[in-house]
Amino acid sequence: MNKAVNASPATRGAVEKTLEVLATLAGPGGPHRLADLAQACDLPKPSVHRMLQSFTDAGYALGAGNGRYTAGPRLLGLSAAALAGLKPARPVLADLQRRSGHTVHYAVRHGDRAVYVEKLEPEQAYRLNTRPGGEVPLYCTAVGRAILSRLPESEVDAVLAAPLAARTAKALTDPAAIRRELATVDSAGYVVDDEQFEAHVRCLGAPVLDAAGAVVGAVSVSGLTFTLQPSSFETLGPLVAEAANRLSAVLAETTLRAVDAR
Repeated sequence: MNKAVNASPATRGAVEKTLEVLATLAGPGGPHRLADLAQACDLPKPSVHRMLQSFTDAGYALGAGNGRYTAGPRLLGLSAAALAGLKPARPVLADLQRRSGHTVHYAVRHGDRAVYVEKLEPEQAYRLNTRPGGEVPLYCTAVGRAILSRLPESEVDAVLAAPLAARTAKALTDPAAIRRELATVDSAGYVVDDEQFEAHVRCLGAPVLDAAGAVVGAVSVSGLTFTLQPSSFETLGPLVAEAANRLSAVLAETTLRAVDAR
């Protein structure tokens, strides 16, 4: 199980610790053992046990026997309600997956990271190592840079001022070089991650905006390098940008309808 936290236990508040345990409980690989949850969240087992008891009493967790726990009905209900909000976007994402022939992701921002909330895959022998709920950095991924390209300058400064690790041999960690990549969204409508986050994987992403023009997420196509060649960028890039524009329109219309219905 992957570590779920970046901060030390001493710097995390009670609410943050609780949310980390809840997020890990809802993650892949369940049902989860108490010891695994405690290790993943870097918390004492007695503390995690108390949280799990509270989650179980409230319906957010279920005991699965042998000291294991899984997501409860109330947590699953919250997830279903959140995913229902993506329903209008799914036809656009499905159309992009069909037209591109590659894996499609939709992601939203959380701090200095992008969180995948939807993934559509083609029928193929391989699968990319991504999942809804998974997080990736903004500075070195296609969905992340697409989001960065439409954030206020002060927020871009804050993201690029942090230490930027080189994930691969092709990674860009110089803020000026990353800013040049962000500018390609203005000229081409999309941004490219050419093995800069994960070796042997290429992605093209474009920002999704709300009715006021603020960035709410990003859409991308991704594939292994032997299937997604640089020669296809000029074809796939406009498809991604078009899908992002369609998503922006669909989500803006959905929001306006919700406001009008109040």
